[in-house]
Amino acid sequence: MSGRFLDMDRRQWLVLFAAWLGWGFDVFDGLLFNYVAPACVPTLLGLELGTPEAKSATLWWGGALTSLLLVGWAIGGIIFGRVADRIGRKRTLMLTMALYSIGTAACAFAPNIWVLAVCRLVASLGIGGEWAAGASMVAEVVPEKRRVEAGALLYTSAPAGLFLASFVNWQIAGVAFASDPETSWRYVFLCGLAPSFVAFAVRFMIDEPERWKAAGPAVDVGLADLFTPAMRRATFSGLSMALVCLVMWWSCNAFIPTIAAGLAQVEASAKGLDKLATTELIESFKATSTNLFNLGGLIGTLLTVPAAKYLGRRAMFGVYFVASAAAIYGAFGLDVPPSWRLSMYFPIGLTVFGVFGSFTYDLPELYPTRLRATGAGFCYNAGRVIAAAGPFLVGSIASRGADALQAATSVLVLVAVVPLLGVLLLPWVIETKGRALED
Repeated sequence: MSGRFLDMDRRQWLVLFAAWLGWGFDVFDGLLFNYVAPACVPTLLGLELGTPEAKSATLWWGGALTSLLLVGWAIGGIIFGRVADRIGRKRTLMLTMALYSIGTAACAFAPNIWVLAVCRLVASLGIGGEWAAGASMVAEVVPEKRRVEAGALLYTSAPAGLFLASFVNWQIAGVAFASDPETSWRYVFLCGLAPSFVAFAVRFMIDEPERWKAAGPAVDVGLADLFTPAMRRATFSGLSMALVCLVMWWSCNAFIPTIAAGLAQVEASAKGLDKLATTELIESFKATSTNLFNLGGLIGTLLTVPAAKYLGRRAMFGVYFVASAAAIYGAFGLDVPPSWRLSMYFPIGLTVFGVFGSFTYDLPELYPTRLRATGAGFCYNAGRVIAAAGPFLVGSIASRGADALQAATSVLVLVAVVPLLGVLLLPWVIETKGRALED
């Protein structure tokens, strides 16, 4: 046993740290809009904040722009996955981080909703592309026996990015510019520039992986290579697992504000709270549910390490899928008090969010070096096109007002079936436990 922590030297830890920052800021930039939408959308449409018209417009445009983000995310993931195989992991990591940071910061200067949409699309291309480059780079640099641990550690940056987005929004929109909501959202978007400085630092911190250098630029490969007889099963294995997890995650996460607000209103009604106290309770429930979901996701991500190493990848997915179905049904199918239902976001995060920690090592293991980023990027992101329908559904349900809670819980109970469908796909999943990374 080496004296180095997890048998990795300084160079390998720098690579992991660079990719960790890239993915964390990726999530941070991607979800800033969720926090500022109630002020951003009405301001750009010339509507008075807090009016029924402003709330309705926020729901519709929030759903539309989130769907646009997911479509752009999918396109960027597929395009830049191929780019990473052609020009290198480090260069692609720098390029995508610069792209999504500039796109996000440009939102701060949007004069209307259409310019905001264009800026969000630009940012989404970089957001989707960063993951494949970072995950491939980490898989190729760390020791074979530590690939699982490194991959799980890489994904812990996702809940960290969510926590950071929530914190930044609160410090700027909730404290520094609380009295000026029409302007505060612009300063929140400006924080999206932070990743560009990290991208610049990456140039000096790390080198291209030796595996990629040895294989050489993959100038003669494309998406069609993922569906050749030799690669077809690997692509089905990765894409099917990612699709199941994406549908679960976006369904549960997208409904958090609607569920939390509805539960708070039920609680406030039972306690006879006035309008101000009800509003405060709603914000408290939103923060609590989000934090429980993120905390569960962080722990669940780390738990994929022992699950993958001792049970194997296929069995690990099976455990997480069964547990996800139980957590989703328990939260939304059982008749429990509002506070109990709220607390169920922790086990949902533990399972639905946590399982994503496996993709940072499972997907790169399915492909040889010349196809690694292309394949991982396609499998991880293609399903977002289907998931993009979710935000529109959320907007439609949330617009029902008093009936939003009942409508949302009815939909989420059905989502519990999705991971069970994933269990049925497990016989076709490729088991990569103990398999060396293919050159």
